[in-house]
Amino acid sequence: MIMLVLLASILIAVVAIYQYREETIDYHKQRLERKEQNIKTHLKSVLNGRGNTWEVKTDNLPYIFKEDISSIADIHKLEIKLYDLEGSILISSKANLKENIDEKCIDAEILNQISNTAEHHFVEKNEINGETLQSSYSYFYDLKFKPIAILKLPYLENDEFLSKELNEFLERLSYAYLFILLMAIGIAFLLSKYITKSLKTISDKINATRLEKRNERIDIDDTSEEISTLVNSYNSMIDELEDSAVQLATSEREQAWREMAKQVAHEIKNPLTPMRLTVQNFQRKFDPEDENIHLKVDEYSKTIIQQIDTMSSIASAFSNFAKMPAQKNETLNVVQIVKLALDIFNEDYIVFNSDNEEIIAKLDRTQLIRVVTNLVKNGIQAIPENKTPKVTVSVNTNLNNIIITVADNGSGVSEENISKIFEPKFTTKTSGMGLGLAMVKNIVETYKGTITFTTEKDKGTIFKVTFPKE
Repeated sequence: MIMLVLLASILIAVVAIYQYREETIDYHKQRLERKEQNIKTHLKSVLNGRGNTWEVKTDNLPYIFKEDISSIADIHKLEIKLYDLEGSILISSKANLKENIDEKCIDAEILNQISNTAEHHFVEKNEINGETLQSSYSYFYDLKFKPIAILKLPYLENDEFLSKELNEFLERLSYAYLFILLMAIGIAFLLSKYITKSLKTISDKINATRLEKRNERIDIDDTSEEISTLVNSYNSMIDELEDSAVQLATSEREQAWREMAKQVAHEIKNPLTPMRLTVQNFQRKFDPEDENIHLKVDEYSKTIIQQIDTMSSIASAFSNFAKMPAQKNETLNVVQIVKLALDIFNEDYIVFNSDNEEIIAKLDRTQLIRVVTNLVKNGIQAIPENKTPKVTVSVNTNLNNIIITVADNGSGVSEENISKIFEPKFTTKTSGMGLGLAMVKNIVETYKGTITFTTEKDKGTIFKVTFPKE
């Protein structure tokens, strides 16, 4: 809209200037013709007046108009020159004309132009100091319509008045279009706000669309047909998305339970096999008369009990991972609890440090210990046997968070395993079920905290846990 107003104003200004120039040309042409006709009429009145005692012919014209030509020129505000039909000067209203050699005769080309036209009329145009000088040449006739002289009227075009009118017109036009432009800007702003209000609402809704939550439909009244079509398309998409999300969630839950069942079955089968072999071996070699029978029974029993304990730990691990941590928040000293968690480790290369003796927060004691022990155990297991081990545990705080870091000098996490490190069942060790870090992440996120890590190959890994203080 603004561009249209600007283009219209420019176009109208160009058309106005062009029209002014055309009208100026017509104005000067018509004005010169009127003056030429009036002067001829005036000259004829003198020529045929009672005061004229001279015979009307070319040679007598200087004597006939000697007294009147200057007054006629003053009346019409135009210089008058009369030439004979051969182009030689007869008389002029300009007193010193005879001293100007260039004006004593008419150029032969102009004479040809006058004689060769039906009207016996010719206008010559010259530029003098940036102004246009028109010189009109035409036959002057006696009462019998016989040409007796050539009348020359020099006419200097004066555009000062017309230019002033044009400038005033353009100035008024600029004020009018400035007002229209301001109105266009205001209307464009209101229209754009009206149009983009609906689009902004749609944009906000689209940005807020999430697969994991219920999304609200868009309800906009008094909109254009195009916006209504867009809104209806979005609402249809939301309905389809919600159905897809429900189906996806159901499928993911089923898949998760299937994977969990497969993992549990796999882990339980591992100890069942040696238990079965032990029992079968005991059944085959059992001899009540054997003097070492009690020793063998005791050995078989220890083997079976060991496998049963393994199965029990597997069941506990899956149980702890599957259930959401029950938050029993209590006000405790995080520094003291982390030290307590490290007491179960006998390794002397585990180093603890903290900038504070006391950091108070509301957390679950058991779950905090579980987070620390899992991270430290993970760090110990990541250190190869051919390397001097070192695990550093730090507890610090900032304005709103508690930061626990566990750093080891192990082998680091390979690039292909970085994205899998917190996935359940993922492990790079020969033993274990890969649930430790997944469990830690589950606990940390339950407290609206974060867990991140940085790793460097053959130099170690640093896990960083951040808990909010409240």
